[in-house]
Amino acid sequence: MELLKQLCGIHAPAGSEAPLTDFVLNYIQANKKDWKVQPEIFHGDGFQDCIVLVFGKPKTAIFAHLDSIGFTVKYDNEIVKIGGPVTKDGIELIGEDSQGKIDSKLTVKEDENSAKTFHLVDRHIDRGTTLTFKPNFREGEDFVQCCYMDNRLGVWNALQVAETLEDGIICFSCWEEHGGGSVGYLAKFIYENYGVKQALISDITWVTKGVKHGEGVAISIRDSGLPRRSYVNKIIGLAKESGIPFQLEVENAGGSDGNALQRSPYPFDWCFIGAPEDNVHSPDEKVHKKDIESMVALYKYLMNNL
Repeated sequence: MELLKQLCGIHAPAGSEAPLTDFVLNYIQANKKDWKVQPEIFHGDGFQDCIVLVFGKPKTAIFAHLDSIGFTVKYDNEIVKIGGPVTKDGIELIGEDSQGKIDSKLTVKEDENSAKTFHLVDRHIDRGTTLTFKPNFREGEDFVQCCYMDNRLGVWNALQVAETLEDGIICFSCWEEHGGGSVGYLAKFIYENYGVKQALISDITWVTKGVKHGEGVAISIRDSGLPRRSYVNKIIGLAKESGIPFQLEVENAGGSDGNALQRSPYPFDWCFIGAPEDNVHSPDEKVHKKDIESMVALYKYLMNNL
């Protein structure tokens, strides 16, 4: 879990993914010699802070977003959200501006109309500075807990799959937590160059009354997006065939890179498959190790059999 710990500790909220992009590229360069297939790597000009890995003769793509939720400093130390982070008095936030490192606590203020604003109470901080939760990675016998399991666990999963992947594509995307923005041109690239038109979304979902800790990775039949049912049914059939523990999720809220794929002008089938977490979008996101194991195992099986 050392790699996951490192990923969770990198400051890379939506719009500021570059530090994580550099880390992932360096990891790939250092480790690809031990992978079963050496991928072709696309990044830089034309890809912004995204990365595309192409293995062999691909049929299916994995999408895993690099970015996290966070905050941007506005005026007079007021802060505004990047995505949808939890906002509670006393949450520790970190970052860096022209004066040096920042380690502060969030304060919630409420006016006479019950409108809430969020502030930092320490020294003046430069406008536009990005802030993230202070990482506190904890690994126990059954659970792993830290901020930004969403979606550093999805990135970690994709890197685990890469070790043995023979044919497929892995797309590390950006901006997912704040409305998306990169999936359209990534879809164009892989569809027009490789004819790939089916995808798996390596992301993290929620523990709910119907999706529990420790009962397997969640295959989402729907959330706010509605994937093509015949494709989802095919995945469910393969999951049953594999014998790997899984749960079925049905929600009417939440979204992912899958929604952006569906809005693209390309005929992509997609399915969200991810481990469920508790304490969503907080400093204490919590995932069961059994669900992490089944997530990696199912992705490997699907990439070999879809």
